[in-house]
Amino acid sequence: MNNKFVSSFKMLIVASSMLFLSACATTNSLDERDPWEGFNRGVYSFNETIDDFVFEPVGKVYDFITPDIIDDGVSNFFGNIAQVPVIANDLLQLKFDQAVNDTVRLLINSTIGLFGFLDIASEGNLHSSKEDFGQTLAHWGMGSGPYLVVPFFGPATVRDAAGFALDRAVFSPVAYVDDDATRAGLLTVEYIDFKSDILSTTNLIGEASLDEYDFIKNAYFEKRASQISGSGFEEDFPAE
Repeated sequence: MNNKFVSSFKMLIVASSMLFLSACATTNSLDERDPWEGFNRGVYSFNETIDDFVFEPVGKVYDFITPDIIDDGVSNFFGNIAQVPVIANDLLQLKFDQAVNDTVRLLINSTIGLFGFLDIASEGNLHSSKEDFGQTLAHWGMGSGPYLVVPFFGPATVRDAAGFALDRAVFSPVAYVDDDATRAGLLTVEYIDFKSDILSTTNLIGEASLDEYDFIKNAYFEKRASQISGSGFEEDFPAE
């Protein structure tokens, strides 16, 4: 196995352990789903500050200099890469019809769609499922664990944060790019594109909610319950 991958995975475990220990030191919440509320609100405030002073300005510049057709193409490109972990989780959940659908979608967009820059499959009404390793763990009976706000990425639970880390470290093709600069560049562009797409939605949520933290937490649990139950709730959910 690639030594860089092993090293990165070890760092991920250490970072996760530090998050867990820090969270355990916080005061219990009245919401039994959120026993680490003090810690989570602190991370939430950190994410908001980073968004306000770093990612929102960067996102505005990105939107200004990037034509819509290129912006859409970049989003489609990374969405196409994300099909690989989706297919892996289709198979792990024994959802073979979905795996076939998502594999055909990946092949169409990777070829006719010019490596995913064009979402030809969606235009042909061939849409992606929304599977990830957190859902796979839930499928096989693992509980969600406490609510956890992850630095830079936002709302999750212990199960879903671990699932996200495994999807990115094991199933994502980007993890196997040998050149460090190329891999870092891909991850940076993906994250900027992601933040650019969701920041305006998050700002609208803030204006409509008395307590944005509780609003996002409740919406997150509703979204995950719907995804895990297979009810077809597929709208994108804004991180912080």
